[in-house]
Amino acid sequence: MRVSVELVPRSPQALLADVQTVREVLPQVSTLNIPDLMRFDLRSCDAASLLVKQTPFDVIPHVRAVDIAPGAPLPGADRPELTSILVVAGDPPPAGSSLTVYPNTSAQIIERYRREAPHLKVYAVFDPYRRAPYHELEEVARKRDAGACGFFTQPLFDVPMLECCMDWLRDDTVFWGISPVLGEKSRRYWERINHVVFPGDYDGTLEGNIALARRLLTTIRMKNDNAYLMPLKVDLASYLGALADIITG
Repeated sequence: MRVSVELVPRSPQALLADVQTVREVLPQVSTLNIPDLMRFDLRSCDAASLLVKQTPFDVIPHVRAVDIAPGAPLPGADRPELTSILVVAGDPPPAGSSLTVYPNTSAQIIERYRREAPHLKVYAVFDPYRRAPYHELEEVARKRDAGACGFFTQPLFDVPMLECCMDWLRDDTVFWGISPVLGEKSRRYWERINHVVFPGDYDGTLEGNIALARRLLTTIRMKNDNAYLMPLKVDLASYLGALADIITG
């Protein structure tokens, strides 16, 4: 089982501190994902380059398809230190924002990377909740045909859903997403924005989220698949430490 941990690039100093925590708590983890978040000045490709040069990790920056102007250079394509990127669709900017976005699909940007930057591995996103499975699997096929070498998924919140999705993507390289969702406010956000359907017995406490993550990781390990940990709004060391024995195997 290969495991990637997502780290938010709040600042170079905070990011390097989080990397050190991962090294101490999960020394067997060798892959990091860096999201591209508009509220921070440190963009994902800059953060990834920083980490590749200063740490032993494989680092996968996220690239927002909607940010790339027609004919503009592809983010990260000119950085020889990078080996992989993850193309995400990208949420639209909030109302009143001055940011310019473009009507690119993820598949269109993946195809550009494969054509213009063939040295990079290009991963895509699989979202099990946001739209009907039939439509999502059609999009998976388009991304695969465009040149995606594998998929990172949005978080899943129960084992039966994970097993169903594993069957759908059984022939693909997939990193299955796991993320804590704590409290009713966060749960409502995931339901409203990401259309997540939580199981009836979902436990929104930290202890409940750790127990769920352990069940998901056990299933992923049994299937000899990969995991993608997104430790949002939790203490990084405590959350990862509670999963270390399963990840270590």
